Amino acid sequence: MNHKIVLLSGALALLTSSAPPAQAWGCKGHQTVAWIAEKHLTAEARQLVEKLLGENSIDPQLKRWCGNATTDLLVDASTWPDDVRNERKNGPWHYIDIPRGKHKGDLDGYCGPEGCVTSVIEQQRAILKDKSADPVKRAEAIRYLVHFVGDMHQPLHAITNADNGGNCVPVKYFRHQPLLNALRPEREDYSPNLHQIWDTEMVERDMEISSPLRYADELDEKFHAHSAAWEAAGIHVDTWAWESHERAETAVYDALPEKIAIEPIIKLKSCAENNHMGERMLAKHLAVGEVYQTSAAQAAETSLAEAGVRLAMILNEAAKVANSRSFPSRLGSG
Repeated sequence: MNHKIVLLSGALALLTSSAPPAQAWGCKGHQTVAWIAEKHLTAEARQLVEKLLGENSIDPQLKRWCGNATTDLLVDASTWPDDVRNERKNGPWHYIDIPRGKHKGDLDGYCGPEGCVTSVIEQQRAILKDKSADPVKRAEAIRYLVHFVGDMHQPLHAITNADNGGNCVPVKYFRHQPLLNALRPEREDYSPNLHQIWDTEMVERDMEISSPLRYADELDEKFHAHSAAWEAAGIHVDTWAWESHERAETAVYDALPEKIAIEPIIKLKSCAENNHMGERMLAKHLAVGEVYQTSAAQAAETSLAEAGVRLAMILNEAAKVANSRSFPSRLGSG
């Protein structure tokens, strides 16, 4: 391997050993989806969420990667699945690997034996609607749903190009050059990469100094005219996944300054596989700045708004078959 600038060395490398798992939309994006959803909850759904989450709280000893910045139950729940991802070994639940170039069809073939984001959303919907199910499991179902509906609407969680959803595509993002991770250089992991900038950097740049609550207010107002149509279309999880996949094709890959060819369908364990995918993509010297940011941010805003409205639809549906008693509200308290 040619000499590369290496990300982190010595004592600094130790800091990444406890880094959080990859998070679609990052902390602020997931919290934004939850805040948008709250604006569209029925009274019954709000009561269901408050009862289940309020009476079955998150383990206070659990390390929370996004901290405890809010007392709002649904917003706090939105990042919990990333906190338990490694412990529960359910990483595949966060995405579905639909290959580039595919445009329709049954998604079952892209969903592995461990499950994927579409199958798990359906599974957790069923648990939440089952009044006889364990309340702890129903509370977990809400936490999974608020997170996974957000995950699925991050376009790179619904596509792969034998590149681990863009994780193996190093990019220069504005002034930030892609640097090799020193902890495991043999894996050819670079940061920033295409997946990473869609997860966090682009959304947070679009937010500027806004809080997730304020950003949610802005997006909900901006897409107010579309909400009724999204709600009228009903709950169709597979359709939503295909929409996210198509957005990845157009807004993520096709918008890059240099085209990336469609790769053979290969499941990678590291970016060093597929004939050194990470190094091959690094050699393209992909650089994205204001032009890409502007177009991509528009797509990301649509995805976040859709995710919030559609999450509310799922929770509202579940509330129709739930029996809840009223108790003091803790939603919407910031």
